[in-house]
Amino acid sequence: MKKPSTVKALSYLYPITTKTYVSELSGVIEITWFNGVKMVDTENANYSYGTLQNILKFGLEKIDLNTVNNVLLLGLGAGSVLETLQKDFNFQHPITAVELDPVMITICKEEFGIEENEQLKIVQDDAFDFLKKDQESYDLIIIDLFIDTEVPEVVYTSDFFQLIHERLTANGQFIFNAALDHSAESTQQKLQQVLKAFETKVYSKVEKVNTLILGSKK
Repeated sequence: MKKPSTVKALSYLYPITTKTYVSELSGVIEITWFNGVKMVDTENANYSYGTLQNILKFGLEKIDLNTVNNVLLLGLGAGSVLETLQKDFNFQHPITAVELDPVMITICKEEFGIEENEQLKIVQDDAFDFLKKDQESYDLIIIDLFIDTEVPEVVYTSDFFQLIHERLTANGQFIFNAALDHSAESTQQKLQQVLKAFETKVYSKVEKVNTLILGSKK
C-alpha cells in the first residue's frame, strides 16, 4: 500500500481510489484522491470534498455567520461542510448533523477523523423524521439531502418546509442544495408554492451544476 503522502502526490497526475465501501442506501462509495484532495464519490455523484464542498461554500459566503449561534445540517455526507464551516469561516458554535446512512457516518470517522464533541452532535436518522421530533431552534439550517444524485421527494413538500419554518429562529436562514437543472420546470413551480412562507434567493448552475436556494422567514 502506498503511503498517504505518495498517494496525494500521484493524485495530481491521475485519480487514485484507495478504498471502497458498500452502502445499502448509497451503493458503492469510493474514497478517491484527485489533485491532492481526498474525495467521496458514489457511482454518479460527488458526495463530499469536491464540487459539493464548493457549492455549499458558495452559499455560506452569502450568510453573515457572525449572527449564527447554531447550525442544523441535514445531510452530513462525509463531513465536508463541517470542514468548510470550521476552517474556512472559523465557525466555533454548536452544529447538529443528521445523516441517514450509517456507512457515511463510518466514513466520516474512519477516513476524515470526524468525531462528536462539545461543538458537534451527529444523529443517525431520517431528516424528515428528525425534524418532526426535534424541538430545538436554529439560526441556520443547511439542507443537503441526496441519495446518489436524487433529492428525496419529501424534501420538495410543504410538510418538510413547514418543519424547517418551525425549527428556524425568528431571523433564521436556510441553505437548500436543490440540485435542479433548468429543465425541471414542474419541480421549480412546485417549490415556488412550497417556499411561499420564505423570502428566497435562487442561484442557478452553481459550479455549473446545482441550483442553490437561500431562504429566510418573511
